[in-house]
Amino acid sequence: MNLTERIASFSSLGEILRDALGGKPGRFTSQLEQIIETQHTKNPWFTPDNVRMAVDAIANVLTGENLKKWTDSYPQLQDDHKPARVAVIMAGNLPLAGFHDFLSVLITGNNIISKTSSKDPDLIVFISDILCNINTEFRKKIEFTESTLSGFDIVIATGSDNTSRYFEHYFGKHPNIIRKNRNSIAILDGNETKQELEALGTDVFSYFGLGCRNVSKIYIPEGYNFARLAESWSKYSALANHSKYANNYDFNKAVFLVNKDKFTDTGFVLLREDHRLSSPLAVLYYEIFSSPDQIKKTTTELKNKIQCITGRKHLPFGTTQSPALWDFADGTDTIEFLLKKNIAGIL
Repeated sequence: MNLTERIASFSSLGEILRDALGGKPGRFTSQLEQIIETQHTKNPWFTPDNVRMAVDAIANVLTGENLKKWTDSYPQLQDDHKPARVAVIMAGNLPLAGFHDFLSVLITGNNIISKTSSKDPDLIVFISDILCNINTEFRKKIEFTESTLSGFDIVIATGSDNTSRYFEHYFGKHPNIIRKNRNSIAILDGNETKQELEALGTDVFSYFGLGCRNVSKIYIPEGYNFARLAESWSKYSALANHSKYANNYDFNKAVFLVNKDKFTDTGFVLLREDHRLSSPLAVLYYEIFSSPDQIKKTTTELKNKIQCITGRKHLPFGTTQSPALWDFADGTDTIEFLLKKNIAGIL
């Protein structure tokens, strides 16, 4: 199977997903609807809206044009290589969090051994089934396992700072990408329009704020008016009706009250001044900056802990959870990594 065939297969996958999400009758339409509606029974964070959002994001980037633009940057993909066996340990914080690694391994012509997260065991398998029906050659290139990984050449693992130490201990002798905690931030100048602030709400609250591309902290100028944020984000007040989110909101509010911490309560998210990047669920940290030079210095120092930045001079508000194919996690080019790992004939 050459690159052209691989691109065509993933392009067809995108088309099938777009049609199914749109309700167009097809082989996988009812199956997709069922899996969207039932995932919350296994993982309460995977509400139908969140699963649909994740599938929609993937469907929209999987076009022939996007895939060709992406792969054209790597002329080596046209060459024949011996496929490597790439172990991919997937995160389960968001629906289909491991899809980009799945795509990267297969688009490069390699074979994948996927260890799915217990929090998201079904979605990637369903996507894989569609792909294998499009092109049966993928059946020989995709393996899922719940047991100990073995017989692999390369490892791509995504987890927390704690699990990364485990990954480094067990997989450090193999060529690897091991991802740790990252967070995303927003930089506000105080002159944002209501539409921009509403879009920022998407960056903060989509997927309940559980993703590394969700904004967990905002940088604001002195004298910023929080009332504008609360007003612009009013549509997200329904988050407080979700039991697990509400439990986090209530717990963090109680902690702040007991500790006599200063905070702003919007009724569904707590705003608290803090120098840290990673805020607890249902809490949004903020930090005041005095000048553009100060914020530039701060973000430069935190470069290795920031996934992405949204703001007028950065990613447009509302787009952090809609990365392009070439927007790699942690800034590590997965395709380039896989192409360069030809040590000892791996590729």
